[in-house]
Amino acid sequence: MDNLVELSKVSKVYSDGRRFAALDAVSITVAPGQITAVMGPSGSGKSTLLHIMGGLDRPTTGSVMVSGTSLNRLNEAGLARFRRRHVGVVFQFFNLLNNLSALDNVLIPAQLAGARGSAPRQRAQELLDRLGIARLAAQYPARLSGGERQRVAIARALINSPSLLLADEPTGALDRSSGDEVLSIFRDLSGAGQTIVLVTHDEHLARANASRVVRLVDGSIADDGDVAVLGRVQIQ
Repeated sequence: MDNLVELSKVSKVYSDGRRFAALDAVSITVAPGQITAVMGPSGSGKSTLLHIMGGLDRPTTGSVMVSGTSLNRLNEAGLARFRRRHVGVVFQFFNLLNNLSALDNVLIPAQLAGARGSAPRQRAQELLDRLGIARLAAQYPARLSGGERQRVAIARALINSPSLLLADEPTGALDRSSGDEVLSIFRDLSGAGQTIVLVTHDEHLARANASRVVRLVDGSIADDGDVAVLGRVQIQ
């Protein structure tokens, strides 16, 4: 498979009394193992692009292929199954369930996918260990720092071994130190072959951690470049 993600002439039109295109004929591919940062001003279509890549939303027109599957051809039940098996999502505000422990939060996608027995719990524990928070498995989100909660959210996104990891402003609710730690995790995951697409407003973050930066303006791609060509920005 040459590309993990292939979007061709994708548009997303909304109507709230007037019609407007959140995305306008966007074509983009994402190679396996690549960290792609998507940037742009508020309302430029960044989150819409991420949601369409992950099968969380449907395009108005255009085609979407992810992991060799045409998402256009899937009904709602099929999309849900596809997301559970192939897509992990990390949100800005963690979206953890406060009445569940860190370990049980990580297990949720595996349970929704029908996983049973001891294997899912063992994998969840291994992911927490890999992310440096195995000691916190029994803790509830309210007792965790922002960086720790985001690590739990990353483990949850990885529990089903997704081919595509999507991150929407994953460091937006964190201080700089915690944000840098989370991004170090993403770099390690990419080095191990994980494909990651992240939305960010932070130019330094994008260029220092991604191999490619895609810039959206008014629903269209204004720039798409390899960071090695654009020149890396060192974080001071």
